[in-house]
Parts: sequence; C-alpha cells; structure tokens
Amino acid sequence: MLVEVAEERTGIVTGAETTSFPIFAAAAEKEKRPVVVSIHDVAPSTREASQRILAELGRRGIDICSLLVVPDYHETGASMSDRDFVQWLRDLEAAGHEVVIHGYFHSRPRRGDETLRTRLLTRCYTRDEGEFYDLNYQEAFQRVTRARDEFIAAGLRPRGFIAPAWLLGKEAERAIVDAEMEYTTRLTKVRDLRSGEDFAAQSLVYSVRSPWRRAVSLSWNATLARLLVTAPLIRVAIHPSDLAYARLWSHILNLAHSLGAARTATTYRDWIAEQRVEQSFDS
Repeated sequence: MLVEVAEERTGIVTGAETTSFPIFAAAAEKEKRPVVVSIHDVAPSTREASQRILAELGRRGIDICSLLVVPDYHETGASMSDRDFVQWLRDLEAAGHEVVIHGYFHSRPRRGDETLRTRLLTRCYTRDEGEFYDLNYQEAFQRVTRARDEFIAAGLRPRGFIAPAWLLGKEAERAIVDAEMEYTTRLTKVRDLRSGEDFAAQSLVYSVRSPWRRAVSLSWNATLARLLVTAPLIRVAIHPSDLAYARLWSHILNLAHSLGAARTATTYRDWIAEQRVEQSFDS
C-alpha cells in the first residue's frame, strides 16, 4: 500500500497516462488498417469487469473484440456451466465479437526439476499461468478438444486457441493443429494454423503486478504505439486487472480512442479470413 501511495505522489509516469496518440489520426488512410483488441481471462468471475471493458471500449470506437475465454479459470468451476455467462457470450458473438479458447485452467503447477529459463518464464514473466508452455501432446490435445467440445455444446463457435501468456510449446501447438483450431497468437505474431504462415504483429500489453511494472508498461507501450503506427495490424491485449489502476486504464482508453478513430476494429477470426482471401487472389 505504501508503495502504491508513493507511486501516486511521485508521479513516476507523469504524462504517460494522458497520452492522446494523435499519431494514429495523422497516419489514417482512406482504407483504414485493422486493429484487434483482445480481452483476456474472460470467465464468470471476471464477467463484470469484462462487461465494463467492452462498454468503455465501445464508447471509444472499438465495438468488436476477440474475447479470450477460459473454460475453467484457475479451477474455480466450468465456465460453460454458467447459463447466464453462456448467454452473454452468445449475445456478444451475435453482435460480431469473437470467442477464443484461452487455455483450459489458465494455471500451471510448479515442478522441482524446472530449469532457470522455465522458472523465469513461468514464475517471473507470468505468475504460474503458462499452462501450455510445456504440456505434452496428449494432455494438450485432451484439454483443447475438451474445451472446443464444451464451447460448441454451449452454442459457441470458437475458431482460435491462444495460450495463457502466449506460452505455447511445440507439442501443444501440434495438438491444437490436430484439434482443428484455425489460428493462434504469440506476443509478436499471429499464426495461421491451416497454412503455417506467421504474420508479424507485436501486441501491446500491460503488466500490473507491481508499481515498477506498471511504470515500465506505460512508457513501453507509449513508445511501441509510435513505432507501430503504420503496421499492417495493431494488437492490444487487455486484462480485467487493468481496470484497477487509474493511470494505466486511462492510458489504455486514450490509446483505444485514437485507434478507434484511425483504424477498423476487427477480430482475429475475421482478420485471418481476410488474409486467406487476399492470398488466394495473389496466387
């Protein structure tokens, strides 16, 4: 708490939260380039926060998002068993949003034989949430197909799979291909699983786990936004926990406002479909 107060008083990120990103308006073209805004960790327990995020994004021109839904978030209960939650997702799909499978449990138990690299990725980079980082093929296939079947039985139409923290191992990737997922994403790219083609696309994402992480996130994403202003695709990843930090959330909304005016909001599903159409014309 003392650190939080100190952060507010010292203004460690002075100015970053009020960035208006006019660069996007200056770069807007007659045919607007796309932006995908994804909301991560969507589950019954985060529904209220996710609804608020969607509402505030909509008021800023981002009216379509990719919703990364966790089938059993931290093993707190099956998401598809919550009828109100499922109906909410169906209504969002009908309005043009996309439902994406986001892991299964969104958690990864620690092991005693982990290498330093594994510990850094699964404990420091992400807080024990790299569920698909090193799953073997059989376990990964079982979890993905189980999630896919649960979603379909609930009346949803998932086409993509995105691993928690974008940590997707080789065996797990082979499993999601065999489970007939259409695409996946990592931090710096989108992969069409049907063709195996990668599209470079860095995601803007914020870390809220400590004051220094939040400060770095604000500076990094302000810089990254400027570097990506003419990128073919811009990606922004939002987590429910982002709402808890006023400066960071203001920064996200300012970015969303600028992107909503300068670009066309789309989903990963629709963007991949467009790339396939363009490639068929080129060939």
